[in-house]
Amino acid sequence: MAKQLSLEQIIACDVTAETATEILPHINQSLATLPAIACWQDLTQHLLTPKHPFSLHELLYKTAFCDWDVTQGMPPAWFPTQMQAQSTNIVALMQALQLKTYSQLHTWSIENRAKFWDRMVQRLGIRLQQPYSQIVDLSQGVESPQWLVDARLNIVESCFQASATAPAIIFSSERQSRSESLRMWTYQELHCLANRVAHGLVDLGVQPGEAIAIDLPMTPESVAIYLGIVQAGCIVVSIADSFAPAEIAARLRIAHTRAIFTQDVMYWGGKCLPLYHKVIAANAPLAIVLSECADPVVVRPGDLTWRNFLSENDTFNAVPRLAMDPTNILFSSGTTGDPKAIPWTQITPIKCAADGHLHHDLYPGDVVAWSTSLGWMMGPWLIYASLINRATIALYDGAPTTRGYGEFIQAARVTMLGVVPSLVNVWRTTHCMEGLDWSAIKAFSSTGECANPQDMLYLMSLAGYRPIVEYCGGTEIGGGYITGTLVQPCAPATFTTPALGLGVVLLDENGQPTDKGEAFIVPPAIGLSTTLLNQDHHHVYFADTPRWKGLPNDPSRGNLPAAAAASITPLRRHGDYLERFENGYYRVCGRVDDTMNLSGIKVSSAEIERVLNQLEEIQETAAIAVSPPAGGPSQLVIYAVVRLGTELTSAALQTQCQQAIAQQLNPLFKVRDLVIVESLPRTASQKVLRRVLRERYNTIAVFWDGLERDRQH
Repeated sequence: MAKQLSLEQIIACDVTAETATEILPHINQSLATLPAIACWQDLTQHLLTPKHPFSLHELLYKTAFCDWDVTQGMPPAWFPTQMQAQSTNIVALMQALQLKTYSQLHTWSIENRAKFWDRMVQRLGIRLQQPYSQIVDLSQGVESPQWLVDARLNIVESCFQASATAPAIIFSSERQSRSESLRMWTYQELHCLANRVAHGLVDLGVQPGEAIAIDLPMTPESVAIYLGIVQAGCIVVSIADSFAPAEIAARLRIAHTRAIFTQDVMYWGGKCLPLYHKVIAANAPLAIVLSECADPVVVRPGDLTWRNFLSENDTFNAVPRLAMDPTNILFSSGTTGDPKAIPWTQITPIKCAADGHLHHDLYPGDVVAWSTSLGWMMGPWLIYASLINRATIALYDGAPTTRGYGEFIQAARVTMLGVVPSLVNVWRTTHCMEGLDWSAIKAFSSTGECANPQDMLYLMSLAGYRPIVEYCGGTEIGGGYITGTLVQPCAPATFTTPALGLGVVLLDENGQPTDKGEAFIVPPAIGLSTTLLNQDHHHVYFADTPRWKGLPNDPSRGNLPAAAAASITPLRRHGDYLERFENGYYRVCGRVDDTMNLSGIKVSSAEIERVLNQLEEIQETAAIAVSPPAGGPSQLVIYAVVRLGTELTSAALQTQCQQAIAQQLNPLFKVRDLVIVESLPRTASQKVLRRVLRERYNTIAVFWDGLERDRQH
């Protein structure tokens, strides 16, 4: 296929005629003389800048890789130089172990799990008040490993190994004037406030092992409160600041909560939202209330203001605990019934820090931003991954969908920016992050939902092409199980490797190895949960899962080495549906429970959505399978959020969607209906509630079916 572009094609990308005339010779020379990868490297390093319209970036990317072998997944958009790779923590670990390739390192980390985690404890400088006699005891099986046997520690001590004067937190808020400078707390200032919180809890008579909830936005104070609770030997109960009173009450009840930290109101997207009022409505126990308003907060009888709670004593000896003692109770989304309560232990943060150290390549002095809260695992992850690696946390109190957030990222000189894909989609739609200087960013990371390749390419372009570490895991993993590195080429919306220290196998519905199927984790590993507060852990993660004895030629072996595959191991259920490409990279296609059977063919909702989300008129979609009221085969229904200015009718858009699905997936997949909506229902952690959409659609279908029967009679 000829790789030459015309002046008209360049101008059509919103490039001026003068600029198009200037850059076209370089473009066509590169396209004509260089192989695809070298061509793209040349264009991104010597021609394209964040100032060019993204439509030009996308055109050149597609043209450079027009002959790309699709069995290899998406074409890579970033490549580490030798100097970049040599400066990573991964290569430092490889050199210490005298290993030559990343593949060898991953194999070593699986074949030598005890040695790997022992090495990570040492590399991260985890502080122990009493050393462990054994890194792991598997006498109760891989389902119930006992890590750091006999050790006593308080993980908060490992968070304060940086210089006392080093910046621990850089922060700002959407209500702060742009002319105001950023604010900063040193490690010493953060530690002193955490100590005052711990003393305040002791003064209240709170005992080690008791549960203390946090219902706060992600602020410097909430970080100090989190660390203070754990430092006192207590257990944080994580509650998202978006929850309604009933959801708050359920979590307080499940965790047997002694007290709760909250604040009067929070500001988000220019709106003032109540927090303390919802806590009261949840009939919460003793509340310690911070104030965002100028007026003093009026507290419920028996509750305390933040000022009255805080101790003046800013030194505290962290309470030592056993390695497997809980530090944090986090919850699943809880879309039906009670939410699943997942305890993190004293050593779960080691998984957070290890992923930050190796996969995100965090160093002392790095500045890490991730728009999240302590109600979800990425809040605690951000604390531990940053502080244990002696980096700086960047916090913005406000909506990340605004220009103000982007200006904060610029001013704070953020080096690692975490996102969720739907956030990037908003940025791309509104153009709110364009024209900013994000040159300090070394890497992005994306988690929380399946990513759109075009959105991820757009994100990379905003910082002059920096890699995106795709990061997929869960609360019950303490981090990621499949992710990326800075020593491998980065392709948009693509994972390059299972996490170090973890084995992953893909199996079909018959339990056979496949390159496209359900992902199972090969235990054990630090970070993997071993208990649930309100459900049977074995039933949720291990009941009826395959017992694995891999063979060297199994395609699902991937990163499962011979030593690990030689013994029969119970696999751990996770529920993601993955595809592995010929080059060993992966794409997450959604959840197993979001798959559907259309015309006798199994397909994931995420696969259909990936195709439809590329249409120009569509911002995002949700694909669901519904059964006719009278029964019969499942039918495909699309819920679509359209872009501003779209004038197509539902019928016309349905036709476009049908054509795209027929061309890119399977012509047997027929779109039964398309419903245009303003937004998709989501959980507080931003997962699309397809169950709710199915219920809505079935209700409508039953209504129309009944109306039709009435007409016939």
